[in-house]
Amino acid sequence: MPKETSPGKPTTRRYSDAEKAEAVRLVRQLRRELGTDRGTVQRIARQLGYGLESVRTWVREADAVEGVAGSDAKRVRELEAANKELTQRNRELERANDVLRKASAYFAQAELDRPSK
Repeated sequence: MPKETSPGKPTTRRYSDAEKAEAVRLVRQLRRELGTDRGTVQRIARQLGYGLESVRTWVREADAVEGVAGSDAKRVRELEAANKELTQRNRELERANDVLRKASAYFAQAELDRPSK
């Protein structure tokens, strides 16, 4: 429940930034857990005792600010996924190169240590 409420209608309630951020965090967490957007805002709003449209607006605003929504959001998510995949592939290749470098040094040393004929 909100800590500070003004007298009057429920629509005149004021929520702190921390309460808004917590509601947005809970909505996003529930969306990840369920794998869907359907009903998540309503469920969190009911649990916290906040207005449905208030929470929905907070989530939309947070998504827009953080680049999670909008016209480029899908493209950004795809690029982030591709970047993650390429980063992982790069790490694997660096490990393979390191192993090859060490093996090359080992065999080069072995060739030098071998008695000549």
